Amino acid sequence: MFHRIFFLFVVLFIGIQNAAAEWKAAAAKLNMTPTEPMWMSGYSSRKTPGSGKTTEIYAKVLLLEDERKTRLVTITFDLVGVPQPFRLELSSAVDKQFGIRPANLFLNASHTHSGPMVRLVPPFRPGGKTRPAYANIPENEIDKYVGLTQAYLAKLQSDLLDEIAGCIKRLEPAKVQYSIGRCGFAMNRRLIMPTRILNSPNPDGPVDHDVPVLQVRNAKKELLAILFGYACHNTVLSYMTFSGDYAGWAQQYLEEDHPGAIALFVTGCGADQNPYPRRIPHWAPRHGRSLANAVEAGLIANPQTVSSSISTGLEYIDLVYDKPPTREDLEKKAKSSNPYDRRHGKMSLEYLEATGSLKTKHSYPVQAIRLGEDLTMITLGGEVVVDYSLRLKRELKGDVWVAGYSNDLVGYVPSERVLKEGGYEGGGAMRFVRGIPHPGPWAPGIEKHIVGTVHKLVKGLE
Repeated sequence: MFHRIFFLFVVLFIGIQNAAAEWKAAAAKLNMTPTEPMWMSGYSSRKTPGSGKTTEIYAKVLLLEDERKTRLVTITFDLVGVPQPFRLELSSAVDKQFGIRPANLFLNASHTHSGPMVRLVPPFRPGGKTRPAYANIPENEIDKYVGLTQAYLAKLQSDLLDEIAGCIKRLEPAKVQYSIGRCGFAMNRRLIMPTRILNSPNPDGPVDHDVPVLQVRNAKKELLAILFGYACHNTVLSYMTFSGDYAGWAQQYLEEDHPGAIALFVTGCGADQNPYPRRIPHWAPRHGRSLANAVEAGLIANPQTVSSSISTGLEYIDLVYDKPPTREDLEKKAKSSNPYDRRHGKMSLEYLEATGSLKTKHSYPVQAIRLGEDLTMITLGGEVVVDYSLRLKRELKGDVWVAGYSNDLVGYVPSERVLKEGGYEGGGAMRFVRGIPHPGPWAPGIEKHIVGTVHKLVKGLE
């Protein structure tokens, strides 16, 4: 009897171990630190290109394959955002070369303000040339930096395709687990005053201090990859050298503490969250260590095994702008004493003259990814405020991970509350977006539209 029971126990144990190892996985990292001066993204006050480095910056790849041979590619970037044309071109190439459909490709930017400017603006003037999306580049240097940016993006795409191919060759049995840590340096930055909303610490504002952690281990229980997130602007630093900021330091610490593992950072809905304290260089590595410690806690905090299945959905929806300004409004704005209003007014008038009308909508990506039975990842384009994460985690079942800054660099995406309150994230930031101009804030109903699409996609995963 004893031998029979022992045999059944062994069979059951082996079955459990095999079930946990039905995943296959591989990861890679690609150094994308510019080797020559390039204009930087994130702060409109910069007057010269950036050069040198405080830390290296990377693109990183995590490839998961489930028991049905369905593959999911996650790529994280130390960039301010992922330009949608880059996403569309890369996803087309990934589909063509590897048979991985666009819904199974997830791109996320750390939103470091110490990375290169990578968005190019299509011409809207007759006979105009493509130009970088940065207004302070001298006219006689535009062609130079267009060429540099195009070459940088072309090499980045080519290198990423090589890394994905390498990951496919290196796929190995793996176990995937999910857990949540906590980190506290993010604080709401919308301080509501009687006459205006300040960009200043608001300890009473909504925050999301969750640190979701997805750990991938091989058959020897060694860490292959750590995918982790946090909802906060990556803006401790504001200098002229390239850096991954606090998120770069967090990844570096984790990789140093776990040799052989690759750490990938996913930015959450941190559009209205800042790291505090900030602007002093030593706070970037200190916040990075704080976040890395939270991830370490997540690695051991009762991680739940994720069963081997991948389901995805992706939809592009139209985000509609509110009532557009008139020509008279724009002509008045183009004469404003405020340089940013003046620039936006002039740019909008040029667009109006060239095309005959202002933009009325933007094609916006919403993506849902189900790993196993209970973990749902929602990815949203642009700079998404924290209300979306808090709401979706309340409304969706199981473990829910919500990421902003994904698959598109569109500007700020406010909730209905933030849109009504106004301020920078509520619509004021629209004037800072370069290239094809936003005519103004988004129309009411934006949150309902986005959240409704999320629910529809998630229902389709069931």
